[in-house]
Amino acid sequence: MKPRKTPMRKCTGCGQSKDKRELIRIVRDPQGVCSVDKTGRKSGRGAYICPNEACLVKAIRTKALERSLACEISEEVFETLKKELANDE
Repeated sequence: MKPRKTPMRKCTGCGQSKDKRELIRIVRDPQGVCSVDKTGRKSGRGAYICPNEACLVKAIRTKALERSLACEISEEVFETLKKELANDE
């Protein structure tokens, strides 16, 4: 039996391709609301980021997440991401 392929995604902060399960997904749902997707299964446009603060800071500074999702991201989403990163460490 063939081994299964692992889905790879690119971090919007550092640009490295990593396993999908290692990254945090931010999703813009069909109504245009951005949120953190902990399950990785919400419907909508998704962008991924590494679970470290340096990538998050770089993505915020360069507005890479906003470009990937094609919408304005509220400060609440960034605060949620920062809290989640603090909990993982």
